[in-house]
Order: sequence, then C-alpha cells, then structure tokens
Amino acid sequence: MKYSITDYTYNQAKKLGVEVRPSTRMNKKIDVFKNGELLASVGDTRYSDYPHYIKEKGLDYANERRRLYNIRHQKDRKKIGTAGWWASVLLW
Repeated sequence: MKYSITDYTYNQAKKLGVEVRPSTRMNKKIDVFKNGELLASVGDTRYSDYPHYIKEKGLDYANERRRLYNIRHQKDRKKIGTAGWWASVLLW
C-alpha cells in the first residue's frame, strides 16, 4: 500500500521550499525534491509518523511519540540536508 502524504507534510515542505512526492523506493514514504532534483527518500512505510498518529490516536499520543522519536534520532536529525533531518522536519 502506498503512503498517503498528509497536509502537514505538504505544508512543511512548502515552508522549506521543497516538493514531496510518494517515494518510488521500496519501504520509503516520500521523496524530497528541490528544483526537480531528488534530495532524499525518507520515512519507512513500516512505521507511523506524527500526522498519522494525530489522526489515529490523538494529539497527546502523537506528541509523546514525537518526543520519543526526537530522543531516538537525536544524532541523525540535526545535520541539515540529511535524510534524517528531512524526516524530522517533514514527518515529525
């Protein structure tokens, strides 16, 4: 099943000046593009993310999952331009 990109992710991408599309890579949620150039493929379709947790389980649960995600991915989400950073700013 293809990942359904949320309005949250589209809005985050717009703020950052990039375009997001469903990923063509297996088990990836989205591909991030700037000026038609692929920057990264991010998110694993086997796991949920912030906007989907909000929809499925509510804001309090989603905020707790976001807090735990940030702890778990502390190192890979800080370097701007990496796949971890894109996942952090677009999906979380």
